[in-house]
Amino acid sequence: MPGPQSRFITAADTALLLIDYQPQMLMGIRSDDPASVLNNAQIIAKAAALFGMPTVLTTITADSFAGPFVPEIAEEVFTDKIVIDRSSINAWLDENFVKAVEATGRKRLVIAGLWTGACATFNALEAIWRGYEAYFVADACGDTTPQVHERSVDRMIQGGAVPLTAQHFVYELQQDWARSETYQGVVDLLRPHSIFGNVQVPYGKWALRAHELDGAVA
Repeated sequence: MPGPQSRFITAADTALLLIDYQPQMLMGIRSDDPASVLNNAQIIAKAAALFGMPTVLTTITADSFAGPFVPEIAEEVFTDKIVIDRSSINAWLDENFVKAVEATGRKRLVIAGLWTGACATFNALEAIWRGYEAYFVADACGDTTPQVHERSVDRMIQGGAVPLTAQHFVYELQQDWARSETYQGVVDLLRPHSIFGNVQVPYGKWALRAHELDGAVA
């Protein structure tokens, strides 16, 4: 049977799980800049929406402790999504979460969550044990220390989960810049979130245009 790295993820066979992007969790991140982690979470959320990938949003103790799912994703990207709140660190212990994942009809899951050592690791490993292929977006996860984050990443990889980065996730969905139906959408979503989008692409277009004008003059 082919392993999880034998083919690329696609919006047709993969679902995205975004776990516990909440104020309390973001404020506790010390393994990376919290703003960078949130930025990367926005990238994957927008890419999933652009390509029509089923996405599940979940929070932990939103009303009593951790606060609502961040509006940069819940309100700006997935305005019609119901956020599943739960008490369990391992989201798979929550019946509503399990039903939501099963409703996607996908057996390949891309997971990102706060914090890495709990809400990402527990859920990636549990997904594998339940028969899913699990991927995780390492730079969209964060934890209370670099050590906790790094060891959690190690554990997920050793358990069979495949690491991605946010931009890797986007490029793997796009695959070919000639895919005109999503090309401009990819450029637009990366523009405010990455060097590629806000510097390299505009510069490349400027340079190409300048070259064409030089050729016309010559």
